[in-house]
Amino acid sequence: MKIYKFIIFILIVFLKTGNVLSDNNIFNVNNIELQKKGKTTNDELSGQAIKKGFKQLMEKILLREEYKKISQLNHSQIKELVSFYQVENKTEDNNVGSKISYNISFDKDKLHDLFYKKGISYSEIIDKELFLLPILKKDNQFFIYNQNFFYDKWNEVYSDELLEFELPLENIEIIQKINSNKNNLLNLELRSLFEEYSGKNLALVLIEDNNLDEEKVYLKTKILGKNILKNIVVKKNNLNKIDFYKKIIIDVKKEIINIVKSQNLIDVRTPSFLNAHLSVNDKNSLVEFNKRLKKIDLIENIYVQELNNKNVFLKIKYLGKLEKIIKQLNDQKIILKLIGDQWSLKII
Repeated sequence: MKIYKFIIFILIVFLKTGNVLSDNNIFNVNNIELQKKGKTTNDELSGQAIKKGFKQLMEKILLREEYKKISQLNHSQIKELVSFYQVENKTEDNNVGSKISYNISFDKDKLHDLFYKKGISYSEIIDKELFLLPILKKDNQFFIYNQNFFYDKWNEVYSDELLEFELPLENIEIIQKINSNKNNLLNLELRSLFEEYSGKNLALVLIEDNNLDEEKVYLKTKILGKNILKNIVVKKNNLNKIDFYKKIIIDVKKEIINIVKSQNLIDVRTPSFLNAHLSVNDKNSLVEFNKRLKKIDLIENIYVQELNNKNVFLKIKYLGKLEKIIKQLNDQKIILKLIGDQWSLKII
């Protein structure tokens, strides 16, 4: 009888899993600040917030070319995609001109349905760190750390929550490698340049300043282990030197963000399935396991295939690459290992 009760408990736990929004849901857009003006009603203001939040979300998770596919959605269509919204910092007397902040949560399933119908892949970036070294070439000289505006100001110009750019501290070994390969920098293996961060996303940016109306920027990245080369031409447009340099940083950052997005795409039309077994010790460990799974957005659903008093055999439906699921499981302190020909799950 005890075994039957335990089995029923297992079924109840996993039947309740469903599609639960995680605490770090990428479809949430927070701190949308608007100012109440004139005779604007609360409904009109919330409509503006929803439209602005949707635009911010789509720009964050879609590639530039994919964004065009949904840019013509009207207000009522966008409003249907909202699961709920919260209003913050609203003054008690609701004075005209007061600032109101909105947090908006868009419905994951409805967005997935929209993306499915429109044939859109979206991006979920898990590893936000990118280690980057910008190098300035001017008058046939290479400037790495000193007299290099791009190294000094890189993180002071244009910030975006999608990526955190990390620049290496001055290092004699990096200087030697750059000088030894300055005639063929783009063939330099990035992992040898960033030895301490070889498993991370990496980028080398070579900016040529030839005092022309447009300058070339050469970009070499290694994203999720894949080398990607890009050449960018940035037009001066009558800007002064400082503003032009800032424009170069902005254009290059946006290009890098688009590259990282392209390597982290999720196609809702092609889900994957993973069969794995979980050793069950007690009810508490099972509840904890289920609780951690709910924090992983890429997991669409969990099905109980088989169970007994020692093991639960699960079929996990997920989106994206297996490597990303393994990383997200690790982040929740759940280890997924292939033992023989069987995947095994373990809670740490």
